[in-house]
Amino acid sequence: MAEKTDDKGQTGQEFPGFDPKSVEAYVVKDPQALAMNFARALENLGKAASEWLGPRERGEIGDSVADPMTDLVKTLSKVTEYWISDPKRTLEAQTLLFSSYIGIWTRTLNQFSGQYSGQPVASETDTLPKDKRFADDDWMKNPFFALLRQLYLVTASWADKLVNEAEGLDEHTRHKAAFYVKQVTAALSPANFALTNPEVYRETVASNGANLVAGMKMFAEDIAAGGGDLRLRHTDATKFAIGRNMALTPGKVVAQSEVCEVIQYEPSTETVLKRPLLICPPWINKFYILDLNPQKSFIKWCVDQGHTVFVISWVNPDERHAKKDWESYMREGIDFALTTVEKATGEKQVNAIGYCVGGTLLAATLAYHAQKKNSRIASATFLTTQVDFTHAGDLKVFVDEEQIASMEKQMNAVGYLDGSKMATAFNMLRASELIWPYVVSNYLKGKEPMPFDLLYWNSDSTRMGAANHAYYLRNCYLNNTLSKGEMKLAGKTISLKDIKIPVYNLATREDHIAPPKSVFLGSSLFGGPVDFVLTGSGHIAGVVNPPDKQKYQYWTGGKAEGQYEDWLRGAEENRGSWWPHWHAWAEAKDDERVPARKPGGKALNAIADAPGTYVLERV
Repeated sequence: MAEKTDDKGQTGQEFPGFDPKSVEAYVVKDPQALAMNFARALENLGKAASEWLGPRERGEIGDSVADPMTDLVKTLSKVTEYWISDPKRTLEAQTLLFSSYIGIWTRTLNQFSGQYSGQPVASETDTLPKDKRFADDDWMKNPFFALLRQLYLVTASWADKLVNEAEGLDEHTRHKAAFYVKQVTAALSPANFALTNPEVYRETVASNGANLVAGMKMFAEDIAAGGGDLRLRHTDATKFAIGRNMALTPGKVVAQSEVCEVIQYEPSTETVLKRPLLICPPWINKFYILDLNPQKSFIKWCVDQGHTVFVISWVNPDERHAKKDWESYMREGIDFALTTVEKATGEKQVNAIGYCVGGTLLAATLAYHAQKKNSRIASATFLTTQVDFTHAGDLKVFVDEEQIASMEKQMNAVGYLDGSKMATAFNMLRASELIWPYVVSNYLKGKEPMPFDLLYWNSDSTRMGAANHAYYLRNCYLNNTLSKGEMKLAGKTISLKDIKIPVYNLATREDHIAPPKSVFLGSSLFGGPVDFVLTGSGHIAGVVNPPDKQKYQYWTGGKAEGQYEDWLRGAEENRGSWWPHWHAWAEAKDDERVPARKPGGKALNAIADAPGTYVLERV
């Protein structure tokens, strides 16, 4: 048989060394115990159903499935219409799929019979894509599960091909169709079902179904925790607490507005850079991603390099913040923080960092400041920030006029978008990593997830204020007004070309939220000098990359001009973290130092210890 390499880097063959005696692992040893546990699992499943139905029957929550499902059906119907409108195309699509099925079936029968007869059977090399969902040996060795794996992968590839080759679709519809097909095929993977997943099947037999009892109990608990919607647990949340083993960098809340708290951190060096550093994080999730723990904290590292660090901690909005829009977040967030920095340090200029949507707000604020001749921000660093949304990735799937109008209706009714909706959208971008593996592990295997600080932070979602979120979706994702010089903010039409200060623009190579091509394109829109830097990994791990870990790498090159792919080919690869490179860039702008400053200085009194109170509000 032809050799091949599996997901673990091992070489093998289709059904390599399959022993018919191995089927004993799938034979029920105690049918009575299994039947009793099935009954208990069904009882727990009934509790889960009650937790889901209860809030809906009481009118506490509406149907959160209807609108997305309607859009999915409508979008995929356009693809179907293309293939069935012409009998020749219909036959072509069917032939493509069934010829693959016949090949798999024939090969499976031949190989299966050969294993039992002892006769050598030639096998074609498995050319199907490697997939870590099918890492268990029995996906290759066991004929039944090997057949399921091949049929699934071929069908998923076929469905994806139908979308790519359908003509007459506009770009947005094709993008949505490809995304929805990806979601559907991810959900229908045989790895997601107890009877078609060899690991789950063996575990069920070995434990007489105790795994399903535990799993359905967790399922009911997670729906109850979500108030009627599933809140999928990714980590053991009992092992973490903000201020106990997360967000530990010493500091004080020195100012508070309706939309944010401003934290100033204690110095750890005798002298500090004269120009303070203000960090504007995203309000989607919470700021402590930059201060997870002392080993991973970008904030602590900046303090240790001699920066006087201020961080904006955004409020977790509720109905009281329904009308707080982008102008409110600019004036009561960034401008309020700038005034706080000046009161606490006496400095009129700062270096500013904006992360993700916090960077988008920072860029819009800078453009507005330029028109008002406001020079309080001397340099700007953008971390995985989009200012042009032409290539904004899969999040654009959720943004069109119809979907935004529906979302605005929901938000206006209560004043905000529930945090679970945003969390679900982000998880769907990586469903095969953030949804289905946990469904299988938690609810089918009955295993509690392991403690992981990053996933705890990821689950600590925030609500989106109605006016603020609607403005963001319409002006950025839908109409791309910031990049076009058409965004209206505080009565002004602003342009990024008016931003003349130095910019450090960081993208991450595997980013699925702010794709590097999108960040690169935005670099050309600023009116001053831009240093574009690319780092390895994704939206979070690429940013939170401490130097002592020596993980990933970063690329530097010439001006961010032309095509992203051309820039990358000519860029210089550097080992390790981008943090020291950024610090050297900031010091080159102004390296004057002064004696270390205490939080608040002489002008401001501490309101609370870091990390403050706003960050503690959970959805």
